[in-house]
Amino acid sequence: SCGWVCVPLLLCTRPETELPAPGPEAEPERLQACKLHAKAAEYEPTIFYPKRSQHSLYQDFTMQCEKMDIPFLSYLPTEVQLINDAYNLVIDAILGLDADHLDSKEPYSSILVTLKQVKIPIASVDVPSGWDPEEARTDGINPEVLVSLTAPKKCAASFSGKHFLAGRFLPYDIQKKYELNLPEFPGTDCMIEL
Repeated sequence: SCGWVCVPLLLCTRPETELPAPGPEAEPERLQACKLHAKAAEYEPTIFYPKRSQHSLYQDFTMQCEKMDIPFLSYLPTEVQLINDAYNLVIDAILGLDADHLDSKEPYSSILVTLKQVKIPIASVDVPSGWDPEEARTDGINPEVLVSLTAPKKCAASFSGKHFLAGRFLPYDIQKKYELNLPEFPGTDCMIEL
């Protein structure tokens, strides 16, 4: 699962608490799975979840997190210093591949403005929020870490921080069809640094 993929990332960055920032219905399951695994690894996650989904999968993940006493925030503090003081890491899963990066609606456009100002490290899942997955542009946030799922997106070509790939599960015929030259994963690792 994405959660197990992100745990090595969290262990590498060694946060005491993280503020994950999930977004529309395309992303909460990834982030909440990550948080469940982080909590199991004795981290202190907090989930910012501004719009609760009615989809049963997301409700189930939310219930699991609540049963594990993982706190939820319904709003993101607009005072950036509060975030910097309270957390050690932000896990960015605000806007997924299906989101139009140029037409982010509220509350997501305000969230992006706030996250562009934080001083603590940001780790983005798949595509940094505010970036166009198909273009090497960095209009959105500027994460220190990027975890690409399945294969790096075109936008990752302009990323200069630590870049990990979680794509061991991609079938060979798909790799061949799309002419992907993915690295070999050592042993049973689910993630590799690029």
